[in-house]
Amino acid sequence: MAEYDIAVIGGDKRTAYMVPFFREMGYRVICYKICNVKGGAVEADAVADSLKQAVESAEIIVGGIPMEKKGIVHIRELSRHLRKHHKVFGGVIPESFRQECDERGIRCYDYMKDESIAVFNAVATAEGAVLEALLHKETNIHRSRTLVLGYGRCGTVLAQKLKALSAFVTVCGSSPVELARAEALGMETMTLDRLLENVREYEYIYNTVPALVLEEGVLEHVGKDALIVDIASGKGGVDYQAAERLGIHALHCLGLPGKYAGKISAKRLAEYVTDKL
Repeated sequence: MAEYDIAVIGGDKRTAYMVPFFREMGYRVICYKICNVKGGAVEADAVADSLKQAVESAEIIVGGIPMEKKGIVHIRELSRHLRKHHKVFGGVIPESFRQECDERGIRCYDYMKDESIAVFNAVATAEGAVLEALLHKETNIHRSRTLVLGYGRCGTVLAQKLKALSAFVTVCGSSPVELARAEALGMETMTLDRLLENVREYEYIYNTVPALVLEEGVLEHVGKDALIVDIASGKGGVDYQAAERLGIHALHCLGLPGKYAGKISAKRLAEYVTDKL
């Protein structure tokens, strides 16, 4: 029998704040390399010295978003310690790892495959993006010329929140359906092939597209006083070396829900885990 019920590994404030929620529900929790939160370290039943110890001490493994984090959790190392009795939870889990778990009879759950959590995450991300903009540019969002690149889950929520703050919002994308939806909600719209000729007009540029849309040729036309807030996953959608060379202020803002909404996000994630159990 496992010594603990849940091993919480890596992640950000969302992962750390899950620990007290689990303990309030009566679960015994061992942690490995979770981050500190306001007020100091989160109190767990035990702290593991290694990933191996954490995984071997519990049947339920709870990771962060993304599951793999450089210097903390490596998927290959985690895989070596997993056994058939384990249940694994995490976000943005590589498909190869999910398939391997399936082949080995290990239950693997990706938070971001759950639509309700993905939408909740989009709200926290959008609010975080607005805060980053306010922190890094000394002008109002009110009546600002604002461009949102992409109108997927995050882009949709972000554009609506910016419009509610009285920004003049233009949505730029490649999908006619998404642009029609944005226009129906009162946004200006623009296709990606018109980005180069119009990008100079915008004070705030938010990118949600996980592909290089703001490459050097486009950045050369961005206004010198503009602020780019890139919330796209992975490497983002900006040529950051070119932006620095051109003197353009560009921020790659990953993990905004963990940075600004850790506790409420943790509650939602902890409920997802316990519901699956």
